[in-house]
Amino acid sequence: MKKLLIICGLLFSVITFAQAQQGQGGRRGGTPEERAKRNTEMLTKKLSLTEDQQTKVSAIYLEQAAAMKKLRDDAGGDRDAMRAAMMKSNDESDAKISALLNDDQKKAYATWKEERKEAMKKRQDGNGGGQ
Repeated sequence: MKKLLIICGLLFSVITFAQAQQGQGGRRGGTPEERAKRNTEMLTKKLSLTEDQQTKVSAIYLEQAAAMKKLRDDAGGDRDAMRAAMMKSNDESDAKISALLNDDQKKAYATWKEERKEAMKKRQDGNGGGQ
């Protein structure tokens, strides 16, 4: 009887975890629209974006998401080529976003990007770290 309860408990845990992952869009953190909205909100908070800037930034993030999906689909298993193409796409999106910003926002954006880069480096080094 105890074994049955333990098995049921484990099964319930696995199902709950799987559903939670699906609810978040899996590893990528949601649909492209959800990610664009979340990223736009984050930049709005960090940079005090105007309504017009928010609309344009959101469109840039949606465009980037579509480009990333196409890159993943077209990569054919070549991870290095896909990574290089994704980095290029990220750089293009960053340039488009920077073009929308005033001078103060550009400085804050550059600082924020550097902080993100450092946090990513710490995670890759295995030291944890967050944003």
